[in-house]
Amino acid sequence: MPQALIIGLVIVGALVLLIIAIVFFNFVGVWIRAKLANAPVSFSNMLAMRFRGVPVGLIADTRITAVKAGIQLTTDQLEAHYLAGGNVEATVLALIAAAKANIHLVFDKACAIDLATKGTGKTVLEAVRTSINPKVIDCPNPQSGKSAIDAVAKDGIGVRARARVTVRSNLDRFVGGATEETIIARVGEGIVTSIGSAESYKDVLENPDRISKLVLSKGLDSGTAFDILSIDIADVDVGENVGAKLQAEQAEADKRVAQAKAEVRRAAAVAVEQENIAKVAEQRARVVEAEAQVPLAMAHAFMNGTMGVMDYMRLKNIESDTQMRASIAGTGTGSTNPGTGTGSTQAPGR
Repeated sequence: MPQALIIGLVIVGALVLLIIAIVFFNFVGVWIRAKLANAPVSFSNMLAMRFRGVPVGLIADTRITAVKAGIQLTTDQLEAHYLAGGNVEATVLALIAAAKANIHLVFDKACAIDLATKGTGKTVLEAVRTSINPKVIDCPNPQSGKSAIDAVAKDGIGVRARARVTVRSNLDRFVGGATEETIIARVGEGIVTSIGSAESYKDVLENPDRISKLVLSKGLDSGTAFDILSIDIADVDVGENVGAKLQAEQAEADKRVAQAKAEVRRAAAVAVEQENIAKVAEQRARVVEAEAQVPLAMAHAFMNGTMGVMDYMRLKNIESDTQMRASIAGTGTGSTNPGTGTGSTQAPGR
């Protein structure tokens, strides 16, 4: 055998031994831990996980934790969940917490909840803990800037209420179920409905538990990720008199409407008055025009001989007598002056 071939084989063998040594020293600690915990992981699986970019130590330690808690999981299950973007440690801890609390939770359901809560600030472990230890939700949410829910009873008096809702996670409905915001919105709607159906605000103050009973009877947790255990009214206060305020605003609006209608009638009356004044002026102009025809008619009568001087003097005498009577009675200045065409009030002649 040529010497060069022997040297090549030695080099290749040395490289193989070096690779085996590196793999051995990298994985031997993990392999020993898994072997001693009765959760063995083969070197081939660890090498395959390294090639796929999966942290070998994380998967092995997580499997050891699960096996020690009595949950049999394979490395393939944990690796698949990690590659899907899940939190392997939180999922296994959630399975252990559920098992200790006698809550039925399988690995696939836990993975689904973990993936569903990704990016929401919640975890599958928190969901299981909430199922074991219920939590309290304030209604309304203080982060919304409101300290109480405002509603109005039938007597028009406003009532401000604040509730505390005790909920427990429903793991069967957690995937696809509505969140805490839906619970808060539904409870707030129920409080408004309950207060609005009360005959008087006094009924609400005397029996605040009627609000919680009515709200609980509506099944507000339907379709949500929680079960509502109780709704407790933490605070009830009397608000403003909304009914009186609305009546005052309505009265003010009615007054403005009445004032507008009165202004329309006043404007119409002024227009009619001005129209009548114009008609009176027109009739007076006609009277003046008619009186202006009297001297012309008398002159025409003199010219035709229809009227003589004695007739004229007798007419003047009657006019003077009429003026004298009117002056004594205090009713005017007499009748129309035929000679001058001036108008006056006539009194009865002789």
